[in-house]
Parts: sequence; C-alpha cells; structure tokens
Amino acid sequence: MYTSAVIIMGVGVTYAAVPLYRMFCAATGFAGTPKVGMGKFEADRLVPAEDAKRIKVHFNADTADALPWSFIPQQKFISVLPGESSLAFYKAKNTSKEDIIGIATYNVTPDRVAPYFAKVECFCFEEQKLLAGEEVDMPLLFFIDRDILDDPTCKNLDDVVLSYTFFRARRNSRGQLEPDASDDVVQASQGFDKYEMAPRVEDRRQAEAETQV
Repeated sequence: MYTSAVIIMGVGVTYAAVPLYRMFCAATGFAGTPKVGMGKFEADRLVPAEDAKRIKVHFNADTADALPWSFIPQQKFISVLPGESSLAFYKAKNTSKEDIIGIATYNVTPDRVAPYFAKVECFCFEEQKLLAGEEVDMPLLFFIDRDILDDPTCKNLDDVVLSYTFFRARRNSRGQLEPDASDDVVQASQGFDKYEMAPRVEDRRQAEAETQV
C-alpha cells in the first residue's frame, strides 16, 4: 500500500509539474515570465522614479496557426519610468464564422527584467471568447517595479519586449481549458524551452497516460 501511495503521489507531482512550474515562474519572474500579484501593488510601490531614465516597452503579438484570429498591439511601444503604471491595448478579431475561445501565453525579454515586470490587469489572466466576426480591445495595465533600479544587471537596460501568443483553447482530460498545441510549442511561447529545469513534455504525456489506465 505504501508503494502504491508513493507511485500515485509521484504521478500526481509529475502531472502537476507544468501548471506548478508556470505558477512558480509567475511568482518569481523565472524564464522571462512577468510577475503577477505578489503584493507589489501597494500605493507606495506605484510611485514613478522621476530621476530614473525611461524604459521603452515594446509590444509583440502572435497567434497559433490553428487560431483564425487577427491579434495586434495598438501601440508599438510605451516609454515608462520604474514605478509608473501604464495602460496598453491589444486588438483581437475572430475572422472565422464560429465562436472561438482563445488562451494567451506571455513572456518578457530580456529575462532579467521579468522579476520587476508586474501586470495589474491583463486579458491573459483568463480565457477570451470571441463570437464569429467579433472584434475587441484587450487592455493591459502594468508597471516596472522600482526595485529594478537596485539591480546592477539592469543598470543599462533601455528596451523591454513583452510578447503574447494566442492559442485556440481545448478541454483536457480533466475538463480544463488549455492551449490547443503541443507542450513544446506552448513552452516555447513562454520562454521555458531555454531552461533545463522546465518540465519535460514526455514526463507530462507519460503521467497523463498512466492516470487514464
């Protein structure tokens, strides 16, 4: 019984490796994942560092081949001060004749800025459903934390690129929505493919197969 429990626990850990890893990245900024939440939204954190130089945030947008949407940033870049909250917009349109649910992944480069790039509100926090032919504006409220000024690796940082990739959503074996693409493609869109500690695709597939036996 003890052996069975260990096996079940091991499968569960492997099965949860991908979502747990992504939660870890969102909490720490690892692998170019912008931080979400983490208590950085107190009023004293959202004060522009007036004596600092501005950082130019460039916006990138991509869609998976299986998703018949157009998806573009409505501004090429925004120059921000550390601690200054900024609002940006993307525009998405469902060019098909059917209603489609999409899920966005994201990452920021260079990786070293990720621990300081915080999103207050973002369309990527939940799936987005667009009716056939529907076009919508998708807002993004973000800031770069003032702590970046104390990081020597970011001393000469002038430009940051925030990238989003929209995927068609599908339901997995647990009934949850996830990107309709292979894990390696999804991980690449988040920048995880560059790291040895990223969860391996074959581990997740093996875990899913074992849970269905």
